[in-house]
Amino acid sequence: MTETWPSPPIAAASLVLRGRRFDAAHPAVMGIVNRTPDSFYAAARYTDLAPGLAAVDRLLAEGADLIDVGGVRAGQQGGEVGVAEEIERVRPFLLAVRERHPDVILSLDTWRSEVAASCAPAGVDLVNDTWAGADPELLAVAAELGAGYVVSHTGGLPPRTDPVNISYGSDPDDVVHDVLTALAAGASRAVVAGIPAERVLVDPTLDFGKTTRHSLRVLRATGAVAGLGFPVLQALSRKDFVGETLDLAVDDRLFGTLAATAIAGWLGTTVFRAHDVVATRQVADMVASIRGERAPMVARRGEPPTDLSESHAPIAG
Repeated sequence: MTETWPSPPIAAASLVLRGRRFDAAHPAVMGIVNRTPDSFYAAARYTDLAPGLAAVDRLLAEGADLIDVGGVRAGQQGGEVGVAEEIERVRPFLLAVRERHPDVILSLDTWRSEVAASCAPAGVDLVNDTWAGADPELLAVAAELGAGYVVSHTGGLPPRTDPVNISYGSDPDDVVHDVLTALAAGASRAVVAGIPAERVLVDPTLDFGKTTRHSLRVLRATGAVAGLGFPVLQALSRKDFVGETLDLAVDDRLFGTLAATAIAGWLGTTVFRAHDVVATRQVADMVASIRGERAPMVARRGEPPTDLSESHAPIAG
């Protein structure tokens, strides 16, 4: 019998890093460790080495598949962080994590080529360029490292710029067109630079260069982003578009984040960058099973008993 009811619009493209494959049946959760004193979410700040390493241990135990390490706050708040200071924040930490967890998939959140190059000894698996190629040398460095690369969309804003008077045109779909055009071009450049397509992630980068209405519209268009043919990364965790939509402070944005995560998963996202790994892991896996991509871990309900002697045993009491 052929199904006639609507199905998920598109299968999530596969991502392969360090010999591990993530896809529609096995979505990936990227745990966040910020080596900054001013991260917008205080619970993810790890300026000291020991607590940061303990956080990595916990995130992995909770089900994280990748660990994303950053050394500079994305927005304008906080002081200027130079190249040397950023390297000092992330390089020793990445080396320590690699020694502690030799097989962990490590992502470096930076827009600076010098920072990425300095972290080569840590075996960085992914360069998370959240500022859309602001440093034109970063892509080449990622290729030299043999790492994957995240293509992002920021509406042309330079690093650490908060959006002000952002407009993509009078049509609500103009922002979607801009996102799709920029991500397609960036992914093509990454492949030409020598990065295999299965290691090129596209990130619509909600909040960056976008109003809350823009971010909500782009989130609804996740299926079109997945249609570009590259694995999609969604960084939704506790972001301002969630806070403004529900009028909630950062600490109260988990449920809104999980709602956005479920929608993004249904529409073809492969990787979810998250502060709350346990909750995100469960939502991503549940959505994958609802889509029909992932089998239930246990399926006993309504099944015939395997041991009839036990099924007919008298009830105690």
